[in-house]
Amino acid sequence: MSKSNKNILILNEISPAANDALGSYKLTKDCTNPEAIMLRSFDMHSYKIPPSTLCVGRAGAGVNNIPIADYSSKGIVVFNTPGANANAVKELAICALLLASRKIVDGIAWAQGLKGKGAEVAKLVESGKGQFVGPELTGKKLGVIGLGAIGALVANAAVELDMKVIGYDPHITIDGAWHLSNSIEHETDLNRLLSECDFVSLHAPLVPATKEMLNAKTIASMKSGAAVINCSRGELVNNKDIVAAIKSGKISRYVTDFPVEDLLGVPGVIPIPHLGASTPEAEDNCAYMAAKQIVDYLDNGNIKNSVNFPSCNVRRTGKQRLTVIHKNVKNVLNPITEAISASKINIANFLSQAQGDYAYAILDLDERLPETALKQIQSIKDVVKVRVIE
Repeated sequence: MSKSNKNILILNEISPAANDALGSYKLTKDCTNPEAIMLRSFDMHSYKIPPSTLCVGRAGAGVNNIPIADYSSKGIVVFNTPGANANAVKELAICALLLASRKIVDGIAWAQGLKGKGAEVAKLVESGKGQFVGPELTGKKLGVIGLGAIGALVANAAVELDMKVIGYDPHITIDGAWHLSNSIEHETDLNRLLSECDFVSLHAPLVPATKEMLNAKTIASMKSGAAVINCSRGELVNNKDIVAAIKSGKISRYVTDFPVEDLLGVPGVIPIPHLGASTPEAEDNCAYMAAKQIVDYLDNGNIKNSVNFPSCNVRRTGKQRLTVIHKNVKNVLNPITEAISASKINIANFLSQAQGDYAYAILDLDERLPETALKQIQSIKDVVKVRVIE
């Protein structure tokens, strides 16, 4: 067992709010043997991760910049911070609804072009404003796809704006449902939602099943003249197909927080430069949450909000805690407990959880395990990583 060096390497600038959760740990930019790494947007796919690294904390929700499968095979826990930036993204989504409805962006650009008209500006404004007329949100139907932390906030806020809200989420949790206004209609058929709504706001995670979920086929199901809001992930939409739909008039507006070359300069597309979580409050929340999860894992072996290993959280008992990351296959736990029993040591508490290809076990022991038993456990087939926490 190596002694903790209390170093957490940062690969991006991290909000000072992280310090409130660090305790005796310290953030550093140049440590060569960190126990943990914190980052925001840094691309880790070509990054050579130090062997000392036990976990990685992403101060944000998306983890596309982290090689999850590789780190899983090495027993490196990857955390994210779901919900920490939810309010910031919700506010931008509501702003995007207004931008999609009221032709505000076009009107502002036109008004800026009146510079130099002197005393005629006020008269020109009154005579020209009619070209920017747009409908109110009240009474319109909003379809929210994805009812997680952000989607639920958007749906509830739209209800407060007197919109009729329909939600779609085939994986909604009971806890998530509790956070929704009881006036929100739950739809199980995506095409039916698309056919009824004046606005569609995307808040689904990017997984193989949701990639380009808005494409020529699904757009064909949409109500003509509907607008699309995307403050979730750019890859949820097939850009070529939505541009074609805008040009044909099928879609009135596409407001996206993920500009790419194909979307720029297209009338009807409103590109926002990825501002969803760009608030000081969101950055503080994400940094604090990531740091808190990292410290709890380093000090106690507890896992919360990991994207590659199961949640596993238990109060510490006994003199020593043993944590084991292993493949989610049969006959792994028995030889672990047998090695402990052979050392005549009692297991005071035991918790095991599985997720996908991997599982995680926490064992609190009444006495310290001999080094020979530790080596025996580490040598067990399908055991990935063993940690001892005093």
